[in-house]
Amino acid sequence: MDSALQTAFILQVHKNPEQVNRFIDQLIGSGIADVYIHIDKKSLEKFKGRILTGPHVKILDQSVDCEWGDISQVDATLMLVREVLASGTPYDFVCLRSGQDLLVKEGFKGFLSETRGKAFFTYRKMGRHELGLMKINWPKVVRKRYTTAHPVRLYRRLLLSLYRKGINIFPNRNWWPNDFSFYKGSQWFSIPLGAAQYMMDFLETNEWYYNYFKNTLVPDESFFHTLLMNSPYKEDVMNNNLYFFKWGEDLSDRNSPQNLEKDDIPLIEGSGQFFARKFDEETDSAVVDYFSSKVRFEHIKKLVHSR
Repeated sequence: MDSALQTAFILQVHKNPEQVNRFIDQLIGSGIADVYIHIDKKSLEKFKGRILTGPHVKILDQSVDCEWGDISQVDATLMLVREVLASGTPYDFVCLRSGQDLLVKEGFKGFLSETRGKAFFTYRKMGRHELGLMKINWPKVVRKRYTTAHPVRLYRRLLLSLYRKGINIFPNRNWWPNDFSFYKGSQWFSIPLGAAQYMMDFLETNEWYYNYFKNTLVPDESFFHTLLMNSPYKEDVMNNNLYFFKWGEDLSDRNSPQNLEKDDIPLIEGSGQFFARKFDEETDSAVVDYFSSKVRFEHIKKLVHSR
Protein backbone atom coordinates (compact mmCIF):
# COMPACT_ATOMS: atom_id res chain seq x y z
CA MET A 1 0.00 0.00 0.00
CA ASP A 2 2.75 2.47 0.95
CA SER A 3 4.36 2.23 -2.50
CA ALA A 4 1.48 4.33 -3.87
CA LEU A 5 1.83 7.05 -1.23
CA GLN A 6 3.01 10.40 -2.56
CA THR A 7 4.34 13.02 -0.17
CA ALA A 8 5.62 16.55 -0.69
CA PHE A 9 8.11 17.78 1.86
CA ILE A 10 8.39 21.56 1.97
CA LEU A 11 11.61 22.77 3.56
CA GLN A 12 12.52 26.20 4.89
CA VAL A 13 16.31 26.42 5.04
CA HIS A 14 18.82 29.08 5.97
CA LYS A 15 22.15 27.46 6.95
CA ASN A 16 24.45 24.45 6.57
CA PRO A 17 23.77 23.39 2.94
CA GLU A 18 25.70 20.12 3.32
CA GLN A 19 23.58 19.17 6.31
CA VAL A 20 20.43 20.09 4.37
CA ASN A 21 21.60 17.77 1.59
CA ARG A 22 21.85 14.91 4.06
CA PHE A 23 18.25 15.46 5.09
CA ILE A 24 17.13 15.66 1.45
CA ASP A 25 19.04 12.44 0.78
CA GLN A 26 17.20 10.73 3.62
CA LEU A 27 13.85 11.77 2.16
CA ILE A 28 14.29 11.09 -1.54
CA GLY A 29 16.77 8.26 -1.04
CA SER A 30 14.24 6.38 1.04
CA GLY A 31 11.61 6.76 -1.64
CA ILE A 32 9.48 8.87 0.64
CA ALA A 33 8.94 12.13 -1.15
CA ASP A 34 9.50 15.01 -3.48
CA VAL A 35 11.20 17.95 -1.80
CA TYR A 36 10.39 21.63 -2.32
CA ILE A 37 12.87 24.11 -0.86
CA HIS A 38 12.67 27.76 0.15
CA ILE A 39 16.06 29.32 0.85
CA ASP A 40 16.03 32.35 3.13
CA LYS A 41 16.87 35.36 0.99
CA LYS A 42 19.76 36.24 3.32
CA SER A 43 21.33 32.85 2.58
CA LEU A 44 20.95 32.62 -1.19
CA GLU A 45 24.61 33.32 -1.91
CA LYS A 46 26.01 30.67 0.45
CA PHE A 47 23.54 28.07 -0.89
CA LYS A 48 24.19 28.85 -4.56
CA GLY A 49 25.02 25.65 -6.43
CA ARG A 50 25.33 23.63 -3.23
CA ILE A 51 21.92 21.93 -2.94
CA LEU A 52 21.26 18.49 -4.38
CA THR A 53 19.43 18.60 -7.70
CA GLY A 54 17.30 16.05 -9.47
CA PRO A 55 13.76 15.19 -10.51
CA HIS A 56 12.58 14.96 -6.90
CA VAL A 57 14.00 18.31 -5.75
CA LYS A 58 12.54 21.73 -6.56
CA ILE A 59 14.17 24.95 -5.31
CA LEU A 60 11.84 27.93 -5.41
CA ASP A 61 12.85 30.65 -7.86
CA GLN A 62 11.77 33.35 -5.42
CA SER A 63 12.49 33.80 -1.74
CA VAL A 64 11.73 36.09 1.16
CA ASP A 65 13.89 37.40 3.96
CA CYS A 66 12.67 35.29 6.87
CA GLU A 67 12.77 36.91 10.30
CA TRP A 68 11.89 35.44 13.67
CA GLY A 69 8.47 36.44 14.95
CA ASP A 70 7.46 37.97 11.62
CA ILE A 71 4.85 37.25 8.93
CA SER A 72 7.73 36.50 6.54
CA GLN A 73 7.90 33.01 8.04
CA VAL A 74 4.28 32.45 7.00
CA ASP A 75 4.97 33.95 3.57
CA ALA A 76 7.73 31.38 2.94
CA THR A 77 5.41 28.51 3.86
CA LEU A 78 2.64 29.87 1.63
CA MET A 79 5.07 30.11 -1.30
CA LEU A 80 6.01 26.47 -0.81
CA VAL A 81 2.41 25.25 -0.55
CA ARG A 82 1.49 27.16 -3.71
CA GLU A 83 4.38 25.49 -5.56
CA VAL A 84 3.21 22.05 -4.44
CA LEU A 85 -0.36 22.70 -5.58
CA ALA A 86 0.81 24.21 -8.88
CA SER A 87 2.71 21.02 -9.67
CA GLY A 88 -0.58 19.18 -10.15
CA THR A 89 0.87 16.08 -8.47
CA PRO A 90 -1.78 14.22 -6.44
CA TYR A 91 0.20 14.08 -3.19
CA ASP A 92 -1.34 12.44 -0.16
CA PHE A 93 0.49 14.65 2.34
CA VAL A 94 2.26 17.99 2.51
CA CYS A 95 4.85 18.12 5.30
CA LEU A 96 6.53 21.33 6.49
CA ARG A 97 10.05 20.82 7.82
CA SER A 98 13.19 22.89 8.35
CA GLY A 99 16.74 22.48 7.13
CA GLN A 100 17.82 21.63 10.68
CA ASP A 101 15.70 18.47 10.87
CA LEU A 102 16.58 14.85 10.31
CA LEU A 103 14.67 11.61 10.05
CA VAL A 104 15.54 9.68 13.20
CA LYS A 105 13.29 6.64 12.82
CA GLU A 106 12.38 4.29 9.98
CA GLY A 107 8.82 3.68 8.83
CA PHE A 108 7.46 7.17 8.21
CA LYS A 109 6.09 6.29 4.79
CA GLY A 110 4.23 3.30 6.19
CA PHE A 111 2.90 5.41 9.05
CA LEU A 112 1.46 7.96 6.62
CA SER A 113 -0.07 5.18 4.53
CA GLU A 114 -1.95 3.97 7.60
CA THR A 115 -3.11 7.46 8.56
CA ARG A 116 -4.28 8.89 5.24
CA GLY A 117 -6.64 11.81 5.78
CA LYS A 118 -5.23 12.74 9.21
CA ALA A 119 -3.36 15.97 9.94
CA PHE A 120 -0.43 16.14 12.34
CA PHE A 121 0.59 19.26 14.25
CA THR A 122 0.67 20.35 17.87
CA TYR A 123 -1.96 22.82 19.01
CA ARG A 124 -3.70 24.31 21.99
CA LYS A 125 -6.48 26.84 22.21
CA MET A 126 -5.05 30.20 23.28
CA GLY A 127 -5.99 31.32 26.77
CA ARG A 128 -6.78 34.94 27.52
CA HIS A 129 -3.25 35.53 28.86
CA GLU A 130 -1.86 34.70 25.38
CA LEU A 131 -4.28 36.67 23.23
CA GLY A 132 -2.06 39.74 23.35
CA LEU A 133 0.09 37.98 20.76
CA MET A 134 -2.86 38.40 18.40
CA LYS A 135 -4.71 41.46 19.70
CA ILE A 136 -1.70 43.79 19.81
CA ASN A 137 -0.41 45.45 16.63
CA TRP A 138 3.22 44.70 17.40
CA PRO A 139 5.78 47.29 16.23
CA LYS A 140 8.39 45.89 13.84
CA VAL A 141 11.28 46.39 16.26
CA VAL A 142 9.52 44.19 18.83
CA ARG A 143 9.04 41.32 16.38
CA LYS A 144 12.65 40.22 16.59
CA ARG A 145 14.49 37.52 18.50
CA TYR A 146 16.37 38.57 21.62
CA THR A 147 18.07 35.90 23.75
CA THR A 148 19.16 38.14 26.63
CA ALA A 149 17.38 40.58 28.94
CA HIS A 150 17.36 43.09 26.09
CA PRO A 151 15.37 46.32 26.65
CA VAL A 152 13.10 45.47 23.71
CA ARG A 153 12.37 42.07 25.21
CA LEU A 154 11.44 43.76 28.47
CA TYR A 155 9.26 46.20 26.53
CA ARG A 156 7.50 43.26 24.91
CA ARG A 157 6.76 41.82 28.33
CA LEU A 158 5.41 45.18 29.42
CA LEU A 159 2.98 45.34 26.48
CA LEU A 160 1.71 41.84 27.28
CA SER A 161 1.37 42.66 30.97
CA LEU A 162 -0.63 45.79 30.19
CA TYR A 163 -2.85 43.86 27.79
CA ARG A 164 -3.69 41.34 30.51
CA LYS A 165 -4.75 44.26 32.69
CA GLY A 166 -7.06 45.53 29.96
CA ILE A 167 -4.72 48.16 28.49
CA ASN A 168 -3.84 47.76 24.79
CA ILE A 169 -1.56 50.58 23.63
CA PHE A 170 -1.27 49.26 20.06
CA PRO A 171 -4.56 47.47 19.27
CA ASN A 172 -4.84 45.23 16.22
CA ARG A 173 -7.69 47.01 14.42
CA ASN A 174 -8.06 44.47 11.62
CA TRP A 175 -11.40 42.68 11.51
CA TRP A 176 -11.73 39.25 13.11
CA PRO A 177 -14.94 37.13 13.32
CA ASN A 178 -16.21 36.40 16.82
CA ASP A 179 -16.75 32.72 16.04
CA PHE A 180 -13.08 32.11 15.12
CA SER A 181 -10.97 30.90 18.05
CA PHE A 182 -7.18 31.33 18.16
CA TYR A 183 -4.89 28.29 18.35
CA LYS A 184 -1.15 28.05 18.85
CA GLY A 185 1.57 25.41 18.50
CA SER A 186 4.88 24.50 16.90
CA GLN A 187 4.88 25.60 13.26
CA TRP A 188 5.79 22.23 11.70
CA PHE A 189 2.98 20.15 10.22
CA SER A 190 2.04 17.15 8.09
CA ILE A 191 -1.37 17.65 6.46
CA PRO A 192 -3.41 16.01 3.69
CA LEU A 193 -3.23 17.67 0.29
CA GLY A 194 -6.93 18.48 0.62
CA ALA A 195 -6.22 20.50 3.76
CA ALA A 196 -3.46 22.40 1.97
CA GLN A 197 -5.83 23.16 -0.91
CA TYR A 198 -8.52 24.25 1.56
CA MET A 199 -6.10 26.70 3.21
CA MET A 200 -5.12 28.32 -0.06
CA ASP A 201 -8.72 28.54 -1.28
CA PHE A 202 -9.78 30.09 2.01
CA LEU A 203 -7.01 32.69 1.93
CA GLU A 204 -7.84 33.55 -1.67
CA THR A 205 -11.41 34.50 -0.76
CA ASN A 206 -10.86 35.82 2.79
CA GLU A 207 -8.22 38.55 2.69
CA TRP A 208 -9.10 39.63 6.23
CA TYR A 209 -7.44 36.49 7.60
CA TYR A 210 -3.92 37.20 6.35
CA ASN A 211 -4.29 40.93 7.09
CA TYR A 212 -5.10 40.22 10.72
CA PHE A 213 -1.87 38.27 11.21
CA LYS A 214 0.46 40.75 9.49
CA ASN A 215 1.64 42.45 12.68
CA THR A 216 0.95 39.74 15.23
CA LEU A 217 3.83 38.23 17.19
CA VAL A 218 5.26 34.88 16.01
CA PRO A 219 2.39 34.28 13.53
CA ASP A 220 3.96 31.08 12.15
CA GLU A 221 2.96 29.40 15.43
CA SER A 222 -0.71 30.30 15.06
CA PHE A 223 -1.57 31.16 11.43
CA PHE A 224 -2.07 27.63 10.07
CA HIS A 225 -3.22 26.13 13.38
CA THR A 226 -6.00 28.69 13.74
CA LEU A 227 -7.09 28.29 10.13
CA LEU A 228 -7.36 24.50 10.23
CA MET A 229 -8.80 24.28 13.75
CA ASN A 230 -11.65 26.52 12.58
CA SER A 231 -12.23 24.41 9.47
CA PRO A 232 -13.94 21.13 8.55
CA TYR A 233 -10.51 19.47 8.96
CA LYS A 234 -10.56 20.06 12.72
CA GLU A 235 -11.83 16.55 13.44
CA ASP A 236 -8.94 15.02 11.50
CA VAL A 237 -6.16 16.74 13.46
CA MET A 238 -3.92 14.64 15.69
CA ASN A 239 -2.19 16.74 18.35
CA ASN A 240 1.29 15.51 17.45
CA ASN A 241 3.78 16.96 14.97
CA LEU A 242 5.90 13.76 15.00
CA TYR A 243 8.97 15.60 16.35
CA PHE A 244 11.43 15.26 19.20
CA PHE A 245 12.61 18.57 20.69
CA LYS A 246 14.92 19.36 23.57
CA TRP A 247 13.60 22.57 25.09
CA GLY A 248 15.77 25.15 26.81
CA GLU A 249 15.34 25.87 30.50
CA ASP A 250 17.06 29.23 30.98
CA LEU A 251 15.39 32.61 30.52
CA SER A 252 17.25 33.15 27.25
CA ASP A 253 16.16 29.90 25.59
CA ARG A 254 13.34 28.28 27.55
CA ASN A 255 10.87 28.64 24.67
CA SER A 256 13.29 27.45 21.99
CA PRO A 257 14.40 23.98 20.88
CA GLN A 258 18.08 23.46 21.67
CA ASN A 259 20.75 22.09 19.37
CA LEU A 260 20.95 18.33 19.72
CA GLU A 261 24.18 16.55 20.59
CA LYS A 262 25.52 13.01 20.56
CA ASP A 263 24.59 12.54 24.23
CA ASP A 264 20.94 13.14 23.27
CA ILE A 265 20.78 10.07 20.99
CA PRO A 266 19.15 7.80 23.64
CA LEU A 267 16.48 10.44 24.34
CA ILE A 268 15.80 10.95 20.63
CA GLU A 269 15.49 7.24 19.90
CA GLY A 270 13.48 6.65 23.05
CA SER A 271 10.92 9.27 22.03
CA GLY A 272 9.51 7.11 19.24
CA GLN A 273 9.14 10.16 17.00
CA PHE A 274 10.07 10.13 13.31
CA PHE A 275 11.84 13.51 13.22
CA ALA A 276 13.98 15.61 15.51
CA ARG A 277 15.34 19.15 15.56
CA LYS A 278 17.47 21.18 15.88
CA PHE A 279 20.59 19.61 14.44
CA ASP A 280 23.59 21.79 13.68
CA GLU A 281 26.76 20.25 12.28
CA GLU A 282 28.68 23.27 13.56
CA THR A 283 27.63 22.40 17.12
CA ASP A 284 27.89 18.60 16.96
CA SER A 285 28.52 16.83 13.68
CA ALA A 286 28.58 13.39 15.33
CA VAL A 287 24.84 13.31 15.98
CA VAL A 288 24.17 14.49 12.41
CA ASP A 289 26.44 11.71 11.10
CA TYR A 290 24.71 9.14 13.27
CA PHE A 291 21.13 9.73 12.17
CA SER A 292 21.76 10.73 8.55
CA SER A 293 23.69 7.48 8.07
CA LYS A 294 21.61 5.15 10.24
CA VAL A 295 18.14 5.86 8.91
CA ARG A 296 19.25 6.06 5.27
CA PHE A 297 21.43 2.96 5.55
CA GLU A 298 18.78 0.84 7.28
CA HIS A 299 16.30 1.59 4.50
CA ILE A 300 18.79 0.62 1.79
CA LYS A 301 19.66 -2.55 3.71
CA LYS A 302 15.99 -3.56 3.79
CA LEU A 303 15.69 -2.99 0.04
CA VAL A 304 18.72 -5.21 -0.62
CA HIS A 305 17.45 -8.03 1.60
CA SER A 306 13.97 -7.87 0.05
CA ARG A 307 15.30 -8.65 -3.44
